[in-house]
Amino acid sequence: MPAPRPFVLLSAAMSLDGHLDDASPERLLLSGPADFDRVDAERAASDAILVGGNTLRADNPRLLVNDPGRRAARRAAGRPEHPLKVTLSASGRLDRSLRFWHTGGERLAYTTDAGAAVLRPALDGLAEVVALGAAVELGTVLDDLGARGVRRLMVEGGSGVHTQFLAQGLADELQLVVAPLLVGQERAPRFVGPADFPGGPARRMRLLEARTVGDVVLLRYAPKESAP
Repeated sequence: MPAPRPFVLLSAAMSLDGHLDDASPERLLLSGPADFDRVDAERAASDAILVGGNTLRADNPRLLVNDPGRRAARRAAGRPEHPLKVTLSASGRLDRSLRFWHTGGERLAYTTDAGAAVLRPALDGLAEVVALGAAVELGTVLDDLGARGVRRLMVEGGSGVHTQFLAQGLADELQLVVAPLLVGQERAPRFVGPADFPGGPARRMRLLEARTVGDVVLLRYAPKESAP
């Protein structure tokens, strides 16, 4: 029997007009301390965290569990201090100097056969590189993560990755934070791009929860389920 695929949680914060960031070189902080702590708790509950290669290049994140108590609880439970860090890159053009490769525990990069020829020598000693053939298929990624024992996967972006997971019906939960600001810039990245989403424009997802966290609103949806 093949191992089960992990539970997939999509996590994102966006402005009122649907942007993940503005068009400036500096990262726009959409959330506040209370929501950052909530995200940290979600990371601590996950076996792996995934971001796309574009997000690594644009934001240079570390993707760590920041709270010492949560890290200690993971160790006490026999788990690594930080979740497995995962990225996707069809091209394999990811700089060795990115903080992603130099912090936390184990790191994993999924790429194409052509991308692996570039990425393996670039990341020698820093990460495991997995070649998936001519394309990086999300279903194949989930199958491989399941075989590695990943039961809960947190996906933190970016736009292209969120779009693919939702369009392919692979997300089990969506946690979307809405910040009380307007970006209004055409070049600013959006939460999702154009796609043929399951059920089309008229389908309504089932809402699991809506609550305020500081000055933002957290919306939790079950993307595979329709509203009654």
